[in-house]
This record gives sequence, structure tokens and C-alpha cells, in this order.
Amino acid sequence: MERARIAVAGASGLIGGALARSLTADGHQVVRLVRRAARAADEVCWDPEGRYVDTAGLAGCDAVVNLAGAGVGNRRWTDAYKARIRAGRVLGTAALAEAIASLDDRPRVFVNGSAIGYYGETGDRVVDESAPAGSGFLPELCVEWEAAAAPAREAGVRTAFVRTGLVVSSKGGAWARLFPLFKAGLGGRMGDGRQYWSYVSLHDEVAAIRHLIDTDGLSGPFNVTAPEPLTNREITEAMGRVLHRPTFFTVPAPALRTVLGEMAGDVLGSARVVPRRLLESGFTFAFPDIEGAVRAA
Repeated sequence: MERARIAVAGASGLIGGALARSLTADGHQVVRLVRRAARAADEVCWDPEGRYVDTAGLAGCDAVVNLAGAGVGNRRWTDAYKARIRAGRVLGTAALAEAIASLDDRPRVFVNGSAIGYYGETGDRVVDESAPAGSGFLPELCVEWEAAAAPAREAGVRTAFVRTGLVVSSKGGAWARLFPLFKAGLGGRMGDGRQYWSYVSLHDEVAAIRHLIDTDGLSGPFNVTAPEPLTNREITEAMGRVLHRPTFFTVPAPALRTVLGEMAGDVLGSARVVPRRLLESGFTFAFPDIEGAVRAA
């Protein structure tokens, strides 16, 4: 893609920050949405919960990428925190979609965050983008999250959803909590270890988002996960091999439920998700296997 002006919401987060650095390194102009008054030409003020965006700052943008929202795994899921998670994602997406739709010169593409939590518990069943939404907090959140982008899509802007899996990174997200434990020799499987984890390297996550920005005709949901999901037991063993540490410890399911509360269902649950549409679109993973993803992190 020729040099472009791209707005990124959530540029201070793990994925958004990596995306902004990647785009900037290739000569693109990144406009960051900030929750305060803009202080520079590359900043746009917005208030996601208040559904406000300074639309003048989006003028001339070729693409808008929304990766904003409070971390799902950052805290125990109290009612108040679940409300915060929902507001940041659903209201923020609606604010951006409405702002995009109101522009005379609209961006050609809107890439919006989502998650494989859309599918809920899948057990051993392999699911792709054709599978229906599951039940529970995360599936219901993802359905609302994606639906909130409707104004942009209805205004004729190509809209794609990034249903992201567990991002393998030592810099943030759930995996950042695992690395110190495994490096200390305290890593081990969670529960019985038979639940599937659908993961993706941070490098491939960013590359997939850029692929969706650059490739005309790609719209709708795209699972961004490595091609072969693995069980928690298999991932635990791979972590041990790469980091040269024992993995004897096991975190019992009751202990996880006590510590994490409702969120434990996401850790102990099984999501065997594959990126069918992404592969069909011609995307190639740099780190398709877990050992490569862990080494890259």
C-alpha cells in the first residue's frame, strides 16, 4: 500500500502500539485517538464512553482501526468491571462508526477489534467464522461489539472484524503473566490441560490487521489465530521446551475459580478456533507453530 494516513484507537495498548510502530516504520502517518485534548497534529480527541469523536481529525484518513478497550484479563470480572469492558468496546465502536459515517470523505476501510470469545465454549469441535455465537458474557459482548460498527458498514465503508485469539507476547496480555512463572520454573497446566487454546504471535496479529487494511474486498469477521490450536497441556510442554524449564506444577480448576471468579471459565474453557477466511484470503503466518511464537516473544 502507498503511504497512507491511518487512525488507530487503542494505540497505547499491546496490539495497537505494535501496529502503530509497524505502520510508522513503513512510512505511513498514524493518527492516534486520545482521551484528552489533542496536543499534536497526529492526535484526535475522543471519548468512547461518551460516544464523542472529533471528526475533523479523521478527515483524510484512508483507514480507521479500532483496538480500544479495557483489558478482558486485567482484573476479576466484577459487575462494575464487566460494565467498563462493555462500554469501552460497544460504545467506543459505535462512536467511531457514527463518526466515519458522518464524513463527506470517508475512509475506505474500518477494521474493528473483536475476539474469539465470540464462539464461547467449543470443546473439541473445530470452529471457523461460519460458526454461531456462543452464550455467556464474552460471546454476548462480541456480538454487541461487532453490531455497533453497523453505521460505518451501512455508509458503504468496507468493515472487517479481527476476532483475535490469545496473543503470545511478553509485553502484555495474558501471556505476559505466564512468561515470568515459566522462567521461574513454576509454570504448569491449568486444570486438566485438555482445553484448547487458540493463540497467535504478536507479529502475526499485526500482519493480519495490515493485511485486512491493504486487501480490497475483505470484510466481515476474520479469526486471527494460528492455523492449529493446541491444548493447554501441549502449550505448557512447548513453553517448557523453549524456556528450558520444568513444567511440573498444575493449577487446579477450583483454585482458578476462587482466584479469577467468572473469568476462570475463559481460562478453563476450550476454544478450538481456526482462521479459515484469513488463510483463504492469501495470508501467510510467520509463526504458525507455538514454539516459533514463543521464541518470537
